[in-house]
Amino acid sequence: MRVDPTNYIWWLVSRSAGIVALGLISLAVLIGLTMSTKILQRPGLGRKLAHLHEHIALVAMAAIVVHGATLLGDKWLHAGVKGLIVPFTMAYRPLYTGLGIVAAYLALLLGLSFYVRRRIGTKLWRKLHRATAIVWVLGVVHTIGAGSDASTVWLRAVMLVTGAPIVFLLLVRILHRHQPAAGRAAPTAASDPAHPDLRRHARTPVAPPTLALTAQRQHRDNHARRARPQPAIAEETT
Repeated sequence: MRVDPTNYIWWLVSRSAGIVALGLISLAVLIGLTMSTKILQRPGLGRKLAHLHEHIALVAMAAIVVHGATLLGDKWLHAGVKGLIVPFTMAYRPLYTGLGIVAAYLALLLGLSFYVRRRIGTKLWRKLHRATAIVWVLGVVHTIGAGSDASTVWLRAVMLVTGAPIVFLLLVRILHRHQPAAGRAAPTAASDPAHPDLRRHARTPVAPPTLALTAQRQHRDNHARRARPQPAIAEETT
């Protein structure tokens, strides 16, 4: 009995797109953490990594869309439009498929944020971009719980190889964020312009050097003039 591959073509395409999407998201998160932790510091490297990070995130968005859209053609799953749009409503493993849909929404939101970065500001954009790690975690949970290849050795090896450095860089980032606050020295008058000692000295008026020297010379001349003996004046007689 021959198996007609066209009956599984949509499932195969969705399966492949999902694996590609997980790999690209893992790579994007890895590059983002490499930039934020500043482990690699070379001239011009940050700009190159930023462009690569942006392009990988956009390609991952496309893979996510393909992963979800092709499930509509799967004759066995019968996902339906509602099951693909509304989280936790699909009949097949609703918890894990729902987490995958939430991860897809977050990934699309963060991917499109590249185009509004100047409008919302770099500071807010960076705070929002921290949720990329959440997308990766949800994607891994979705793959393990709902993926048909979750039990295979090769997929587990891929998740382990990409996940280990991500977890390591996350720990480095968390420790690096708290290190300056713990190791920050107390401000001194030499290092802090707002130090109380510096402000107190700043309130004391200081005479300019030229005026001070002039006043000192006048005081010395007056003192010498008073100490000099006056000549006797003869009385005129008539």
